[in-house]
Amino acid sequence: QVQLVESGGGLVRPGESLRLSCRFSGGTFMTYAVGWFRQAPGKEREFIAAVAWSGRNSYYADSLEGRFAISRDNAANTCYLQMNDAKHEDTAVYFCAASSLADYDGGVHYRASRHYDYWGQGTQVTVSS
Repeated sequence: QVQLVESGGGLVRPGESLRLSCRFSGGTFMTYAVGWFRQAPGKEREFIAAVAWSGRNSYYADSLEGRFAISRDNAANTCYLQMNDAKHEDTAVYFCAASSLADYDGGVHYRASRHYDYWGQGTQVTVSS
């Protein structure tokens, strides 16, 4: 049974950085792309970034590219999300998810939560001074 466990969330001040981790278990990590999403209270789940199985291709939400960076370590079965220059509007629960879909067509399908097979339980990130 595939499981994803996020960690690294917490309280961060505006302008600071934070790195989230997503630990994968119960399957073959390299057969999945990994995406990060977030959901703020009263809002829909929002795509942040995705990385293909090899780590060579990554995709970002247009509005967030530049402050977020996704990476993966296949040897460690872990995916990371680096957030820089934190803003109040980044406050949300952050989720990682695994997709068995292949990397094609510019990774457009990775932006939709319905294309993911497994989800973590989420980790809270609060940006506050």
